[in-house]
Amino acid sequence: MAAVKLERLEAIPVRIPRDLTAATGTAGTPTTLKSNPYDYRWSETYEVLYPIHFETTLVRLTASNGAVGWGEAQAPLAPEVSAAIVERLLRPAVEGEPFGGNPAEISRLWDRMYSTMRVRGQTGGFMLDAISGVDIALWDLAGKIHDAPVAELLGDRPPLDRLPAYVSGLAGETNAERVEQARGYREQGFSKFKLFFDRTKEDLLGLMDALRAELGDDTEIAVDALWRLREDAGDFGRQLDRRRAMWLECPLLPEDPAAHGVLARSIRTPLALGESYRTRYELAPFFREECLRFLQPDLGRVGLTEGMRLAVRAAGLGIAVVPHVSIAMGPQIAAALHFAAAVPNCNLVEYNPKVFSVANQYLATPIELDGAGYRLPKGPGLGADVLADKIPVAV
Repeated sequence: MAAVKLERLEAIPVRIPRDLTAATGTAGTPTTLKSNPYDYRWSETYEVLYPIHFETTLVRLTASNGAVGWGEAQAPLAPEVSAAIVERLLRPAVEGEPFGGNPAEISRLWDRMYSTMRVRGQTGGFMLDAISGVDIALWDLAGKIHDAPVAELLGDRPPLDRLPAYVSGLAGETNAERVEQARGYREQGFSKFKLFFDRTKEDLLGLMDALRAELGDDTEIAVDALWRLREDAGDFGRQLDRRRAMWLECPLLPEDPAAHGVLARSIRTPLALGESYRTRYELAPFFREECLRFLQPDLGRVGLTEGMRLAVRAAGLGIAVVPHVSIAMGPQIAAALHFAAAVPNCNLVEYNPKVFSVANQYLATPIELDGAGYRLPKGPGLGADVLADKIPVAV
């Protein structure tokens, strides 16, 4: 396909009703929420807002030949904000540009979008989420121009066809209910699980012990502390050491790299971070502290362009990459899979069954599982074209 012109950039804020009770305890809604009359509610466990709906921002980029690239910005809160940034600030940086679909062009456009607000201090948060949504759409369009999967454009090696996954969170009021749910996943072939520190330490450690007793010693268990640990982090980490935890995720306040360095040097359990950060600039202090063993970029926040830059940096430091997948529709999940398929230091992807089932309802070709792993979506681009007429637009 010949070079095209980037003709129309659109953003679509999405809000989907969901069964909050079924989603609690899993990625995106890890804790029980306090009651209030608003769409966003405080966790009962710590001071973070969560949505009662499934929310995200889709990005649609149409070329002059009619080809469409789909992207998605991570937007669990106020998707209208990232949508407005796409349409008000990023559209002038993208629309009208010639586009041949090569990585250098996409990199240049990422840098251009980043520069629109760089000197105004908007180098993170909603701004970068919006950029990431557009970036993913550019890669999807590039794959369609070249009639190739995005993973082939991202890496130098043949991409993996199957991506091993871990189960992110277990729902249930009691540990017995959560163990029963894990047993079902184990029967499907899953042997890796992530638990959220959503109740008391005793509950969490008891659940780890119960899972190992029920599922066997070869079961691998990671813990997401939800940024809740403080002076007790070392003691908690040593409890995880004794239980051979796969990793300890988000242990401390996300703004404190020095404290993460101290913790990493005091325990054996590897630390995992990444979902809170959007660029190599934000992660640089954590790399300097040498505190990371697992980097967890969220493709709806870093995009594929910056995500690949981070993966190269991580590889040079001996850090494994495990993409973070929270509330997401098809383009964001597919971006994580193409990223994982192309990155040599990545051999695991997050899997949330509740999110996965919602995302597949809005795809022309659903993403597939193969036992305890994902199948890389087929076809040119991301292989995750959205059924536009079914999108529940936020109002």
